[in-house]
Amino acid sequence: MFGLFKRKKKEKKAPQLLDIDGQLLVEGDRVEVLRYELGECTLTLDGFHFYYESIATGEKISYAKMIDASTEQQKVKKLS
Repeated sequence: MFGLFKRKKKEKKAPQLLDIDGQLLVEGDRVEVLRYELGECTLTLDGFHFYYESIATGEKISYAKMIDASTEQQKVKKLS
């Protein structure tokens, strides 16, 4: 009615990821994955979805499979 209660469109953006120690993860970071025996991986972004890509095998796993239920952080450790 008269345009007073229009919904604002939400801007889509990629989720913010934290490793097991609470460090911020960004695209291109090298991490050690603590699940699925992937070993060392690179964090890649495809659209608005993050993937962990294994350096050794090339296998890709979604970031959603790495969420720790108790802390809501990723089960990965950022390598420096």
